Amino acid sequence: MTGGRRLGRGLESLLGPVSREQAEAQGALRELPVAQVRPNPFQPRTQFDPAALAELVASISASGLLQPIIVRARGNGFELIAGERRLRAVQELGWQQVPAVVKDADDQTLLTLALIENLQRNDLSPIDEAQGFQRLIEQFHVAQAEVARMVGKNRSTVANLLRLLKLPGELRAMVHDGRLSEGHARALLALDSDDAMLALGREAAEAGLSVREVEARVRNGGAAPAAEATPSAGAARAKEPRTLHVSADARRVEDALRRRLGTDVRVTQKRKGRGLVTISYYSNDDLARLLELILGTPFDG
Repeated sequence: MTGGRRLGRGLESLLGPVSREQAEAQGALRELPVAQVRPNPFQPRTQFDPAALAELVASISASGLLQPIIVRARGNGFELIAGERRLRAVQELGWQQVPAVVKDADDQTLLTLALIENLQRNDLSPIDEAQGFQRLIEQFHVAQAEVARMVGKNRSTVANLLRLLKLPGELRAMVHDGRLSEGHARALLALDSDDAMLALGREAAEAGLSVREVEARVRNGGAAPAAEATPSAGAARAKEPRTLHVSADARRVEDALRRRLGTDVRVTQKRKGRGLVTISYYSNDDLARLLELILGTPFDG
């Protein structure tokens, strides 16, 4: 895994100079016509956050483009290897020329580098990640273990992400836009039919069911346990404080962390601004995945 880990964190060694100053010092910086640069056809990310793009536009407008885009020559123009948000930003600003570094890269390298760039910035949804991995496997005949090595992830993490592509299309869309977490999706995959997955997935998204609640429902074949379906007055009162005392701000924090971590997260508010953040994991591999996301590097302790 050493080579894969280095690849996953060392874009500079693959792409060459990554700052304008480095590119200028090495004589690699070129000014290319914006109109001649085409998007990366292997870009795994299917959605770009308008707010984040607006921030980038404002930053480039104020300070210039500090990091050149990376391209390869293609036909009578150029094709992006890395830097689609930067290209979109300078297009929005109306620039005619864009600082760039031209590299040699084949199609497989193009897809791999696009995956790595987005993974490093945490810009991909679990579905985008899985589809990128699947494209490497199917289009370039790369083994699953080699995909894991190339992008610097555990093989089990890659395998779990690829399993998400077995979800019905509607549920893949829910995971993609954050209405369901990766943890919800993995639980739903244990059901026997698409119809059962869809029914429980829709209910989980609408009712805000936790991953543990979905897992309990899956163990019951998708149906609500009897105690859950007809709660006693006492049980209803026991659940009531959670509903009443979790603020809208805490809900937004929970939703953001669920999308980021791909698992169930609970925020418990206490007095004087104190509280707890509880992050659920469901296997040793899942814990390793979460630690790597939080720490930014595989946990070796």
